[in-house]
Amino acid sequence: MKIVSVHEGVVPISSSIRNAWIDFSSMDCSIVAVVSDVVRDGEPVVGYGFTSNGRYSAGEILRRRMLPRLLQASPDDLLADDGTFVDPAKAWNVMMRNEKPGGHGERSVAVGAVDMALFDLAAKIAGQPLYRFLSERYGDGRPDESVFVYAAGGYYAPGKGLSELQDEMKGFLDLGYRVVKMKIGGAELAEDLRRIEAVLDVVGGDGSRLAVDVNGRFDLETALEYGRAIEPYGLFWYEEPGDPLDYHLHATLAEHYRGPLATGENLFSLPDARNLVRYAGMRPDRDTIQVDPALSYGLVEYLRIQDMLRQHGWDSRRCIPHGGHQFSLHIAAALKLGGNESYPGEFKPAGGFADGAVVRDGHVGLTDLPGIGLEAKAAFYPVLRELHS
Repeated sequence: MKIVSVHEGVVPISSSIRNAWIDFSSMDCSIVAVVSDVVRDGEPVVGYGFTSNGRYSAGEILRRRMLPRLLQASPDDLLADDGTFVDPAKAWNVMMRNEKPGGHGERSVAVGAVDMALFDLAAKIAGQPLYRFLSERYGDGRPDESVFVYAAGGYYAPGKGLSELQDEMKGFLDLGYRVVKMKIGGAELAEDLRRIEAVLDVVGGDGSRLAVDVNGRFDLETALEYGRAIEPYGLFWYEEPGDPLDYHLHATLAEHYRGPLATGENLFSLPDARNLVRYAGMRPDRDTIQVDPALSYGLVEYLRIQDMLRQHGWDSRRCIPHGGHQFSLHIAAALKLGGNESYPGEFKPAGGFADGAVVRDGHVGLTDLPGIGLEAKAAFYPVLRELHS
């Protein structure tokens, strides 16, 4: 087989919400379509990818560097040994030719979008849903049939008071979620504590059903102050308290805060994840690593990160990817991760799971469509198809 063409575009995923660092009024993401010469039911088989949320579109990097390298490569540089599909690992090496180490930033986001499309394409050619395709090749061949998901929300927004925050969280519980997450750090401590206690009322006072997320805003003194204030609540986790590369801050907080911590969504490479494990005081008996495969050079790099974590004594169940999208849902099932994030109602049309997905007791099943199953997202699939039509 061969790649006939690759197309990229941009789709808005904007909204009026904000966290402790940014608002999402101009947020967008890159979308990618990889068209193959394999024809099924009179149509070429096409792989689709996108760049998750929280980082902007990476079209310039795709157009000037990654896609030309992919299209100019010889078949031997791309195809799997049996010649039936483009091997994403080989394609990864092609895209990263002549790229210096370090400076991962938006480059990792661009590569991640193409990586997603290539895995979608490979699984479609194999006629398998992605989680089964991955489980047979990189797992134990017995994937999870459902995945734990928590509902991320609780953003700051105009006109959103305590009652509106509570109504939002009640809505998540009505959808079948058991654990919810809210933003903190965008207000004074006293106000955030009132917001936390309002949500605790919704979950019956059970702190293990509520996670809080700072989005990297705090300095060490503030992280410790918040930690002292929220530790008695017994929260599900205290997420990304400081800058993602401030391993000293995180390690110091871990010495004082006994509850679970979570971080990693803004670490985009194997070396950064390794340094997190080495220097950030992460505790494999309680803490969670949240690397998002779509933002961190794709699944090819994420598999390397998983190998590294195993070597450092981490169980895959301590990994719950950021992003709330269907690609990482398949990965979580295939690699037996601890779960996956979910954003009910946000970051549409790219985010979220298949339209028919139902959350039952905090778990969601996988689509049986070949590939990722983005065709089961009625608002998103036409946007993807238009890229190459």
